[in-house]
Amino acid sequence: MTTNQIVECVPNFSEGRNTEKMEKIIDCFRGKTGVKLLDYSNDVDHNRMVITAIGSPEAMKSAMVEAIGTAVREIDLTKHQGQHPRMGAADVVPFIPVSNMTMDEAINLAKEVAKEAAEKFMLPMYLYEKAASAPHRENLAEVRKGQFEGLTEKMKSPLWKPDFGPDTPHPTAGATIIGARNYLIAYNVNLHSTDLEIAKAIARKVRFIGGGLRFCKAMGVNLQGKNMVQVSMNLTDFTKTSVYQAFEMVKMEAARYGISVAGSEVIGLLPLGVLVDTANYYLGIEDFTVDRVLEYRMLE
Repeated sequence: MTTNQIVECVPNFSEGRNTEKMEKIIDCFRGKTGVKLLDYSNDVDHNRMVITAIGSPEAMKSAMVEAIGTAVREIDLTKHQGQHPRMGAADVVPFIPVSNMTMDEAINLAKEVAKEAAEKFMLPMYLYEKAASAPHRENLAEVRKGQFEGLTEKMKSPLWKPDFGPDTPHPTAGATIIGARNYLIAYNVNLHSTDLEIAKAIARKVRFIGGGLRFCKAMGVNLQGKNMVQVSMNLTDFTKTSVYQAFEMVKMEAARYGISVAGSEVIGLLPLGVLVDTANYYLGIEDFTVDRVLEYRMLE
């Protein structure tokens, strides 16, 4: 690998309620040479935490293996309940090449982390997205189908033999899905409703597999803590399926049921281009680009 490489990692952990456990996982990225912790957020209803960190490949590899091990020790999926689908304690670990790094190098990094973590923690590891070992493993939803509870039966099929690690689930940590991908926007829209079936119906309309937006995955979620429901989305290519398109389509579909939007949220961080596109759409600013942003020009 060349020098000055930067990779982003956005691991998702199946814990969003126990502060002590979350802090132990976050600490794996704090104060580490070559790694910068950019953001972390948790959701009680989803019972999930998402971390965003950047760093050199070797430093990120070390931090990520440590974080997976911490999750395996701290999280017991036999006692876990939450609205978000999950298959593992360290559920999903994507690597995104940022600077001086190719996608192939990000794929190799994912494989190195998967191999080391599988051997250290006796944890099955599945490669997905750009790192997938077979076409049916590219889509995260397909790999995670059946979740933790269905994993034992799923792994009996030769189609779902893990890429690394044992052929049976870890008894409390399940299995981890790891790979490489491009930037993804985790974007959720909350609705003034408690009807989960309506949220699910809207999600089916919005997501690509249901005839909706090309680079959108969506599901309906019940937010008991907020007494409302949510359309939770992943935008896998924000340059072709924008945040404002997703928002407007959810709002339009909700109106069919006489429901209004309560607000929206972003999980993790956003590229500046997303906000520029949104400003262009809603404000109609002519010839507005990232070069017109004061703070951006100050950093040049």
